[in-house]
Amino acid sequence: MNMLAAIIAALVALVLVLMAVTRIGVIMIERRHPPAGIFVTANGTDMHLVRIPAGDDADLPPVVFLHGASGNLHDAMTIYGDRLRGRADLLFVDRPGHGWSSRGPAENALPDGQARTLAAMLDELGIEKAIVVGHSFGGAIAVSFALNHPDRTAGTVFLSPVSHPWPGGISWYYTLTATPIVGWLFSETLAMPGGWSRMEDGTACVFAPNRPTPDYAERTRLPLLFRPNHFRANAVDVANLYDHVAEVSPRYREIETPSVIITGNKDTIVLPSIHSTGLARDLQNAELVRIHNLGHKPDHVLPDLVVAALESVAGRERDLQALARTKEAQLASDAFGPIERCLDNEEIRKEVRAAGYRVE
Repeated sequence: MNMLAAIIAALVALVLVLMAVTRIGVIMIERRHPPAGIFVTANGTDMHLVRIPAGDDADLPPVVFLHGASGNLHDAMTIYGDRLRGRADLLFVDRPGHGWSSRGPAENALPDGQARTLAAMLDELGIEKAIVVGHSFGGAIAVSFALNHPDRTAGTVFLSPVSHPWPGGISWYYTLTATPIVGWLFSETLAMPGGWSRMEDGTACVFAPNRPTPDYAERTRLPLLFRPNHFRANAVDVANLYDHVAEVSPRYREIETPSVIITGNKDTIVLPSIHSTGLARDLQNAELVRIHNLGHKPDHVLPDLVVAALESVAGRERDLQALARTKEAQLASDAFGPIERCLDNEEIRKEVRAAGYRVE
């Protein structure tokens, strides 16, 4: 009995130490990466965003950038804040529960709820219509916005989007963290040290076979993810996604607004043959741009193509396919990796084998 009591006491002490380390980590991360923009209360959610106003010679409608899972507004802003400055009213948004935005009501755990909160945010800002750019998970929000708020949608640009049911499930830590009680304990103790240890490899996997943006984690404030509240919101988002897209994807044919979908054939995070191809099939007015030897980050790797896609959706003549072939030539020799450690289910393995990867 004494031995058992000693073991329990040691475990409790370890948990308390890890919780204390996490709290100290949260303080350090938040001091290093404070809010960068303004807060707007919309649909019961304190939304954090950076707004860069349009210039006198603006030639594009307002543009909203939505980050993917594990991200925040800096992911897009580091690339497009200066590149598009003056050309449009630019909104870089922390999705509900991410970055510095509060989680808000329960409906924000689903893409439709986040899209509703986004529409309410635009109301508060006095913006009638916008082009919505969604990367990865942000693509699910963008398609929900176009589906449920067509009068607010000037168009959509999807970058390696998630949009349809997929085989293979999700990574174990999403499921664990989304589990009540156990997930709370995990996020308060092990998520932060585990996240730090995996940050470099995780970034490499997101970009592979392309080389990551220099100082990507620091520039994009990636450590904000490791705070327990943010980590749990992210996990719940991902854990809920499959059932959501299974329910709503049959309705995508209702969407009439223009779209461009940019995807790489060597994406190790989502399956282009399901999501991007599925969107191109289901949307009434979409152009699919496939890029050979591109991974999951067209937003960082091919920003000029993304800008051209925005211009195309806004109604300007742009030969996106010709530009894509030019960009492919620039990426042809990219072989950043090794990528074998990035492939966490067999369906992803099959896809990347078909794209030309050698996978054991």
